[in-house]
Amino acid sequence: MNEPNVEVADVTLREHGQTVTGEGLAGFSVGLRVRTALALAEAGLRRLELVSCVSPRVAPAMSEALIREVTRGVGRPEGVRLVTLVPNHRGLETFERLGLGRGGLEHSAGLFLSAVEEHNRANLGRSIAETFAEHRALAADLRRIDTEVIAYVSAAFGYRPRPIDKVLRVGDDALYDHVMRLFDLGAETVTLSDLQGVAGPARTEDTLAALLDRLDADHVARLGYHPHHADPEAGLALVGVAYDVGIRRFDASLGATGGCVTGAPGNVPTEGVVSLLEERGARTGIDQRALSDAAEGFVADA
Repeated sequence: MNEPNVEVADVTLREHGQTVTGEGLAGFSVGLRVRTALALAEAGLRRLELVSCVSPRVAPAMSEALIREVTRGVGRPEGVRLVTLVPNHRGLETFERLGLGRGGLEHSAGLFLSAVEEHNRANLGRSIAETFAEHRALAADLRRIDTEVIAYVSAAFGYRPRPIDKVLRVGDDALYDHVMRLFDLGAETVTLSDLQGVAGPARTEDTLAALLDRLDADHVARLGYHPHHADPEAGLALVGVAYDVGIRRFDASLGATGGCVTGAPGNVPTEGVVSLLEERGARTGIDQRALSDAAEGFVADA
């Protein structure tokens, strides 16, 4: 069988989990989370975002006790990169205490910031400059414990703060600088998120093309795309645009579930992304029937 030439990362459990309220925890059970992760691994997914070390006041499903149960239940599926988001040093303390790094469950640590200052303050409570300063320290600590770093740029295509009906954007130069600073910190991959689905096909193409034109081949191969859109079909169309431009890494969620605590609409469906890419001749290495079964099981039970 030919080796995959694109990567589809599934973010269902982390993204849906961060939107679950205390009342919804019974449905989003540890058993469901573990079954879903193992089903995705069995279907051929090679990168799964499981949890985030955020305050359980923000995301009750991410309490330390629940993270422990979920990550122990999933274990270390062979050939699968498991990812835990680490927003700050308090999150890193949790990450280490739970044995999620090297020598333990071998998770990668995800660092994230926003391209737009207003969203970074809304999401992380500090400026982009302050976030980069903390990320430098976090990246050094993660190197100390020999843990792989991956990174994300939220609102890379713009941010519409409530209740203002105006999209705030950064220029191509600023976005390039954000991406390269994260690569320079040692990030293995950097993923760009259209957090609120504010970019249509033309802007998506222009933004990605301008960035890819300035990156060398190695960095292009390590760049990912994470679309959001209220209409999953429109989101899938954006995946097609990104693929045509040259992106080969994509984030998606089963049944287009999940979002962001700062008001992102739905994701694009993992099963739809895999189908679209395979139809275009890409090789994902993913069993579409098994993936469809995993999606049906998760959406029915969550």
